[in-house]
Amino acid sequence: MRQSVLLRRVLLLGLFFVVLPCFLFMMLNLPSTNSKSEREDFGRESSGLVKNNGHTSDSQKLNVIEEGTEGIVYKDESFHTPVVRINGSLGKGGLVSDGDGRSKQNQSTTIETKKVSAEVTREKIWEMEDQVIMAQAYLRFAPPGSNSHLVKELKLRIKEIQRVLAHTTANKRLSRSALQKIRQMEATLFRAQAAYPDCAAMATKLRAMTYNTEEQLRTQQNQASYLTQLVARTMPKGLHCLSLSLISEYFGLDTEKRLFPRGNFVEDPQLYHYAVFSDNVLACAVVVNSTIFNSKEADKIVFHIITDSQNFPAMSAWFILNPPSPATIQIQAIENLKNLPSNFTSSFKFHDLGDLRFTSRFNYLRFYLPQIFPSLSKILLLDHDVVVRKDLGELWRIDMEGYVNLAAEACDNTGDSVNRIKTILNFSEPVIESKFDGDTCIWAFGMNLFDLDEWRRLDLTDALHKWLQLGKEGQLWKTGILPIGQMVFYNHTMALDRRWHLLGLGQSSFRVVSELELERATVLHYNGNMKPWLEMSIPKYRVYWVEYLNYNNSLLLKCNIHK
Repeated sequence: MRQSVLLRRVLLLGLFFVVLPCFLFMMLNLPSTNSKSEREDFGRESSGLVKNNGHTSDSQKLNVIEEGTEGIVYKDESFHTPVVRINGSLGKGGLVSDGDGRSKQNQSTTIETKKVSAEVTREKIWEMEDQVIMAQAYLRFAPPGSNSHLVKELKLRIKEIQRVLAHTTANKRLSRSALQKIRQMEATLFRAQAAYPDCAAMATKLRAMTYNTEEQLRTQQNQASYLTQLVARTMPKGLHCLSLSLISEYFGLDTEKRLFPRGNFVEDPQLYHYAVFSDNVLACAVVVNSTIFNSKEADKIVFHIITDSQNFPAMSAWFILNPPSPATIQIQAIENLKNLPSNFTSSFKFHDLGDLRFTSRFNYLRFYLPQIFPSLSKILLLDHDVVVRKDLGELWRIDMEGYVNLAAEACDNTGDSVNRIKTILNFSEPVIESKFDGDTCIWAFGMNLFDLDEWRRLDLTDALHKWLQLGKEGQLWKTGILPIGQMVFYNHTMALDRRWHLLGLGQSSFRVVSELELERATVLHYNGNMKPWLEMSIPKYRVYWVEYLNYNNSLLLKCNIHK
């Protein structure tokens, strides 16, 4: 027995001494592990890309994409998911050792791979949104009140995907749970497709859903536009306080002190007459102050401010307490104008105007300038949302050559279709198509010099009434005063250089205005909803407006109106 045990030990030791040299010899003669294929194997092992039945999990691939750094991107066609190849190998953590032991990490490539990761997440987000739409479409096929297993499953999957979407951003890596829910939704949609195979019916449902969504979007856009206009038209608290304070000041004055000096100048045709129609005290103050400050002949200026009876005391009190010397000023209430037609207010009520900017009487008052100022030959109309930066005296010396309106054009010479009258008039109507050239450039309201004598001679007010009557019979133009002005003064307008009148300073979506344009412009126009007296104004442009107000005025300080 002892001999047999001893014999076995000897045999085992002998076998060990035979096998050990062979093993060492094989290890020393193995091929170098720096070859491309083995480095790739090594990289795959180190990156944790473990294959299971020929498939790699999406979550593992996303980990590689986010954490991988040095290398280029290629696309795994079997999964349509970008994978990072690092120096010929797939690596994790962005560090790969070359044969000589060097380790590199390229910062710029790191940024690129992060962008790829964000793009993958973004695609997954789009995929989930599409899945929700498809699931909702399949639910429409189910009979009303149906509580089948498939309906319950679709509703559950929709809630799960919506929950994932609510907590997912493009720069955040999707979790394994999220990827699993995407796959579960895919399986559910596959079963729904088998249950509802009618493609034509599905297309009809999708078209109906698209139409309903577009209608909802259009309604929300209209509501947003209305609310924006409401904010623009609502009087800020400071302006309301100022108006009340001015009214108190006005009625505290003696009757003779409520009159403006130089009253005999208001009808002198040899002077420079400016008109402003507004119910905003501060806006009128800036227009008057900026015009006088930059004028070389301020003593020849006569301002005609027309407001309403409600704001007449406040407007009068402001200019009594802050006289615009050496210029002359006249303030009137629109209700006291004698030469306006009896149907003035009702003439412009058509097409269910919803834009608050176009329901104001002040906007349409400009079409009756010859009736309002019967003794004047010329008048320069300024909107209340402008600021004058240079002398306007040169305009009065321009020979208008029989034209009625002197205005700056709103389009350039590039041939662009933007700001052409075909964009605001309905050329599908024969009466419009036969009277106008659609490529005619739109001119702007805001700063216009009118030859009132020529206006009367051509009887353009009668032409206005004819167009208004036609407008009530059909939709001939877009809402607002601009289309009406283009029709009334068509072929009666002389174009000014655009540097005279710079538009768009009250519009966030307007083109970017350069500093050079701002400095060269004579009149800056804050057309749009972002008026300079509102908090929602554009600070870059507002600075040109605030410099013409004295914010140390006691009433402004009292009402907390500041820069």
